[in-house]
Amino acid sequence: MELKAERDPLLDALQTAARALSTRTTLPSLGGIMLVAAGGNATARATDGELAVTVELEAEVDGDGEILLPGRLLADVSRALPQGTVTLAERKDKGDVELTAGTANFHLRLLDPEDFPRLPELEGDVLKMPAGALAETVDRVARAASRDEVRPILTGILVSVEESTLTMVATDSYRLSVKRTELEGAAPSPFEANVPARAMRELARVVAQHGVEEVEIALPGNQIVFRAGGVTMSSRLIEGQFPSYRQLLPDAFDHDVRLPRSEFLDVTRRIRYLAQRNAPLKLAFEEGQLTVAAETPEIGDASESMPCAFSGEAMEIAFNPQFFIEGIESVDTEELVLRLTSPLRPGLLQPAGSEDFSYLVMPIRLNV
Repeated sequence: MELKAERDPLLDALQTAARALSTRTTLPSLGGIMLVAAGGNATARATDGELAVTVELEAEVDGDGEILLPGRLLADVSRALPQGTVTLAERKDKGDVELTAGTANFHLRLLDPEDFPRLPELEGDVLKMPAGALAETVDRVARAASRDEVRPILTGILVSVEESTLTMVATDSYRLSVKRTELEGAAPSPFEANVPARAMRELARVVAQHGVEEVEIALPGNQIVFRAGGVTMSSRLIEGQFPSYRQLLPDAFDHDVRLPRSEFLDVTRRIRYLAQRNAPLKLAFEEGQLTVAAETPEIGDASESMPCAFSGEAMEIAFNPQFFIEGIESVDTEELVLRLTSPLRPGLLQPAGSEDFSYLVMPIRLNV
C-alpha cells in the first residue's frame, strides 16, 4: 500500500491519533499508529487499551492494507518534514515503510500488528448532539474529576441524557461540578454512563480544533463511541456506582452573596500567591464587605477587600485556593452567586440568575 498526503493535514491527523498512544505498556503495538487503507480511503488509528482514536486521512491511496509504525516517532518525523507532499510506501520485502518528502528520505521499521486490538465502532442506537454544547459542558465540569486512580469511579464524568436534557457531573470528593444543558429535540432513548474524564477532554479538544458541529454517540457494550467529523473516539466505561450527587447538593443556604465574577476572580488570584504549602484562602464576610486573605507563615500574608451585598452576622470561611478559583473560572456569567450556610458547610458557586451550573466546594476548618 502507498499513501500520498500534504504534510500539514497528515501531521494534524497523526498528532490527533497520537494522543491515544500508551506510554506505560509493555506491548509495542499499543505504542504504534496503525495506518489502514481500504477502498480508496485511509485512516490512522491508535489505542492504549482504554482510549482509542481513529482519524480519517486526506490522502491519495494506492492499494489496501494495514501497517503499524512506532507512533511517536512517526509523528515526530512528520513534524520535521518540509512542506509539500509526503509519500508513505510499504516495502514488504524490507519490513519497513519508506517515507519521503522533497529530498528527505526515511525508512521506519514496521511493528507486528498481531496484538493491535480491534477498535469499537459507532453502532446500535446513535444519539446526535450539538458539538459546541457538548464541549462547553465538558470544559465546565472536567476539572472537578479526580486524578487519583485509587478511586477510579471518581476519575470519570457522569454523562446522562434524558429527553432533551444533557447532564454532566464530576467530583473528586472535595468538590462537585454539575452542568445541565438543554438540547434541541429529545433523545431517542435515555442513557447514563461514567466516562473517563480524559476521554471527554480529548473529545472537547477535537471539537475545538476541527470546528465540528455535531457529535454522534453510541454505547456498544461497556464502551462509549463518539464520532466528531473525521475523528472517531472510543473509551471503556468506568464500572461501579457513581456517587448520588443529588443528595450532596444542599436544598437551602443562609446567605446568597452576589459578586462580580471578573473582579472576584482577580482578587482571589492575587491573594492565592500567599496561600502556599496547603494554606487556605480565607473569605471574611461582614456587612457590605468581603475580605479575601491568605497567610503562609514562612513567606508572608496578603489581604484585599471588595464591596459585596452581605448582611447579617459576620462570618469567615476558608477553601482550598485551587479548587475555589477553578470554581469561579467555571462560571461563565458576569455576575455569580456564592451560597453559604456556615464555616463548616460547603459553599456553592452558581451563575447569577441560573441554576444550570453548580459548583459545590468543601470548606477547610480554620484553627481558632
